[in-house]
Amino acid sequence: MCTTILIGKKASYDGSTLVARIEDSSAGMFKSKKFIVVEPKDQPIHYKSVRTDCEIELPKNPMRYTCLPNVKKWRGVWGACGVNEKNVSMTATETITTNERVLGADPLVEFEPGIIKKGGIGEEDFVVITLPYINSAKEGVERLGALIEKYGTYESNGIAFQDVDSIWWFETIGGHHWIARRVPDEVYVVMPNQFGLDHFDFEDAYGAKEEFMCSSDLKEFVEENFLDLSTDMSLEKLLDDFEEGFDYDEDEDYKEPFNPRVAFGSHSDADHTYNTPRAWVMLRYFNPNTFDWDGEDAEFKPHSDNLPWCMIPEKKITIEDVKYIMSNHYQGTPYDPYLKNGDLSQKGKFRPIGINRNDVLALVQIRPYMPEEIRSIEWLSFGSNVFNAIIPYYANITKTPEYLENTTLTPSTDNFYWVNRIIGALCDAHFPSTASHVERYQNAVQSKCRTFLNKYDKEFLKNKSKIKNVHEFLEKANDEITDFVKDQTNDLLDKTLFTASCEMKNGFSRSDA
Repeated sequence: MCTTILIGKKASYDGSTLVARIEDSSAGMFKSKKFIVVEPKDQPIHYKSVRTDCEIELPKNPMRYTCLPNVKKWRGVWGACGVNEKNVSMTATETITTNERVLGADPLVEFEPGIIKKGGIGEEDFVVITLPYINSAKEGVERLGALIEKYGTYESNGIAFQDVDSIWWFETIGGHHWIARRVPDEVYVVMPNQFGLDHFDFEDAYGAKEEFMCSSDLKEFVEENFLDLSTDMSLEKLLDDFEEGFDYDEDEDYKEPFNPRVAFGSHSDADHTYNTPRAWVMLRYFNPNTFDWDGEDAEFKPHSDNLPWCMIPEKKITIEDVKYIMSNHYQGTPYDPYLKNGDLSQKGKFRPIGINRNDVLALVQIRPYMPEEIRSIEWLSFGSNVFNAIIPYYANITKTPEYLENTTLTPSTDNFYWVNRIIGALCDAHFPSTASHVERYQNAVQSKCRTFLNKYDKEFLKNKSKIKNVHEFLEKANDEITDFVKDQTNDLLDKTLFTASCEMKNGFSRSDA
């Protein structure tokens, strides 16, 4: 129920690693979220899952970290995303799919909510039990992998780990297996609720582990359960490789490379309306000229099962690009739910990225050109991404602004989460007449927030030796950003409420005489 994009440092506009994920609620549910800091003294040593009976003894030396937990704790913490004090980030999780062969060979740990609790770890736990203890993205893979092998999981998930140099993507396979790949620096990756990895090198995973990692017995697991569906190379492919200098040996058995997506993933009709269209529209946005994406003769279509997991973008990717695509509702295609003209038969056919039940979009930017104290920025949006703006916050802090920290379960315009939810509901029902208000708000807020970042970056670099308390300095910056955003958001609420009120069905043009 989420959408993820991973951007290597050579594919981003400034050399930063960029990781963004939207946490979405399930259909018919909306989860209020808050932005907090967890200090080492508040981190549990004896951890117990809420959704299961799993109990874990955690290390006694946790680091401080930020996270975005649920306000209502009845289903657990659900930390979503965060950055620890070593500038290592984790986002968990992207719910993914798998197939019957995998689940038959390594069943998910049985989980029956409201009936019986039988153990295992899942999305509610991952950030809390992993992020405070890792010094690099690769360490994140190693720690979570060991936990999955020991305790098992009751769901299929994808998790991203990020540091200043690298991004690793981790996917669970059944109840106790997993696979991971380092994202190549020059590419971006799109992940829309499906098993994603389409290439894997077992030799590296069992050797140097430079680009690939996996559970200790994954190769045997694949072989014993006949999960590798690779076929012999076609003659056409073999001849093409031979012409390019491939050293053909008639005694050697030529097979297609192992494809994890084919082995472990799903290929259902539901994927073609819920998952693959989102990958298609993201790839179409970042590589519009690389392939034909539209029409009967398109090389890739919304239902294509072979969409690339990663691609080199046609231009370097910015924060604003990420916000735009993470707000996408198929604008410019026949599938836009807000379409008013032309052939409306395809309108709303596919699940959009910018959906009504977006809870929070968290984009972590780790900047190699900045000192460690101000290196990590968390860009946050709450509510439906079509109607909100993305706001930057320094991550090296001990507290977050009250506007984001003290989210209540009761709707209130004193919370950034709730005011965005209210604005989204008003604007969706009056999309054409409120769109200009939203666009002006997004441009104004995101431009001014850039100004704030530039201001505080320069001030820190100039006066670093004189700043006695870095946390207080950055918290001041976050508070100033928040004060501005709160004023602008209230103004947008005022404008959209006025517009929606004028368009109420019981309106009448004649005033009282």
